[in-house]
Amino acid sequence: MGKYFGTDGFRGEANEVLTVEHAFKVGRYLGWYYGQEHRARVVIGKDTRRSSYMFEYSLVAGLTASGADVYLLHVTTTPSVSYVTRTEDFDCGIMISASHNPFYDNGIKIINRKGHKMEAEVEEKIEAYIDGEIPELPLAKKENIGRTTDYSAGRNRYIGYLISLATRSFEGKRVGLDCSNGSSFMIAKSVFDALGAKTYVINNDPDGTNINTNCGSTHIEVLQEFVREKNLDVGFAYDGDADRCIAVDENGSVVDGDLILYVCGKYLKETGRLNKDTIVTTIMSNLGLYKACDRIDMKYEKTAVGDKYVYENMVKNNYSLGGEQSGHIIFSKHATTGDGILTSLMIMEVMLEKKMSLGQLVEPVKIYPQLLKNVRVVDKKTARENEAVCQAVDAVAEALGDDGRILVRESGTEPVIRVMVEASTDELCEKYVDQVIDVIRAEGLVIS
Repeated sequence: MGKYFGTDGFRGEANEVLTVEHAFKVGRYLGWYYGQEHRARVVIGKDTRRSSYMFEYSLVAGLTASGADVYLLHVTTTPSVSYVTRTEDFDCGIMISASHNPFYDNGIKIINRKGHKMEAEVEEKIEAYIDGEIPELPLAKKENIGRTTDYSAGRNRYIGYLISLATRSFEGKRVGLDCSNGSSFMIAKSVFDALGAKTYVINNDPDGTNINTNCGSTHIEVLQEFVREKNLDVGFAYDGDADRCIAVDENGSVVDGDLILYVCGKYLKETGRLNKDTIVTTIMSNLGLYKACDRIDMKYEKTAVGDKYVYENMVKNNYSLGGEQSGHIIFSKHATTGDGILTSLMIMEVMLEKKMSLGQLVEPVKIYPQLLKNVRVVDKKTARENEAVCQAVDAVAEALGDDGRILVRESGTEPVIRVMVEASTDELCEKYVDQVIDVIRAEGLVIS
């Protein structure tokens, strides 16, 4: 990761970590970088945060000052920006969003012309420009100054694309949507209504400060209660920029990314559409998923945490399905990034084609209790490689055997060690996580 750009863009509190000056310079560099041989074309989308408009205008100013033409999708989802960028010949796309973070955070995600997250080497050059390590770039003059165009038509084409992917009408299905007061409020209901569902929507009234606040995929209990109250067939909750989806079955039970991977992976395998009969997961996926996959001979690969790493593995090995427990699910035939609304449509396809409820589809998977605790340490690498800590981890792994696992890893953004245990009971999870953390403390590795 770079100084400003992490695994999911340049993110932080608006006007504290991420400022309008940063956004302007990002625009200036991208406009110049892509405009060296032709007039650059850049498409921008944003979520519903109050600061998104501020950053949109700053990016536009920087881009047009460098001679780029800018096309505004306005409030839309991250996957829609990816779709429009790769299908309509843009040099790059920009999404202004901090995903599932609180409203006062924001972020700049840059997408390359193929619809993927921007290459690290380009982000490094932007960082160098921000820090004054690259000479000042020339300003466009006269007719070479860029122009800005309303491009809501691009968002509408994305909506049409989603609708076109459905294999059956949703008529007769009662579907709940939690739009997290975020980007999906412009799109999700339109898609489900067009497909014939009886659609019930909550948290669909953004005011700039209520995005992700007690709603959406990070507060799934709200949708659980809504599904039970309205006696719905299924519910889907998105995060702020709608690249994640967590589902709720007809009983009000949570169906997270691991269970979605199982349901969709099994269905694609049965229909001959799961390349190499393999799904791609991260190391945080539940042991129960892997045991269920073993029972149906569905293979799996594990990557580092982050949908970026999942997608890299999928591209390298030509896999068709991958994702994270958090609800980032990638269907490579249809998209190059996690897409919450697309994931909803794929789940609906399985339910309709199999003539089964979501609760019935996930029944074969026994999810193991999982506990994760974070420990703030003086030095992550030292703590992770400490001999006594390693011995404690090995002892827990041996005690768990095939009925659980322990994972200890460094945070990518904080001075934190994450200790995670899966076991047959919550009590065992608590016991073994605390056992390792006690050793970390005893070794004097914790920030006091």
